[in-house]
Amino acid sequence: MWDSKLRTDASSFSPREKELKQWNLAWDNHDLEGVMALFHEDVVFDNWTGGKVRGKEALRKAWKPWFVNHGNFRFVEEETFIDEKEQKVLYRWLLKWPSFESGCEGKPEKRRGVDIIHFEDGKIINKLTYSKTTIEIDGKRQSLHF
Repeated sequence: MWDSKLRTDASSFSPREKELKQWNLAWDNHDLEGVMALFHEDVVFDNWTGGKVRGKEALRKAWKPWFVNHGNFRFVEEETFIDEKEQKVLYRWLLKWPSFESGCEGKPEKRRGVDIIHFEDGKIINKLTYSKTTIEIDGKRQSLHF
């Protein structure tokens, strides 16, 4: 198992670790095709709102508007655990982006969450995303409005 906060020597990273570092870089660059490169054709994505997308092309289509109008979103890696044998990853993140919350539109928002990621044949087959129900806007915590 690998915890990203324990090691910084990239030369000792496993192939999975290197893939995830490249994947995170694609997210940072708002590079949809770079992000999509690690997904399996039959991927299932469960997002934090309860929405579900099946298939790589459907996911690309669902995410394209978000990447085009990204507002300079950024996922900051807080912690990553990799189980190479089971082909599973737990990725804890902090999302920084312009808020879409009513009355706070466009203000800087921070949201924490976790992805549980399963691999098959070297690609992400399941991405299960969970988010806290509180966010931070203008340094103040508030509940999400659903």
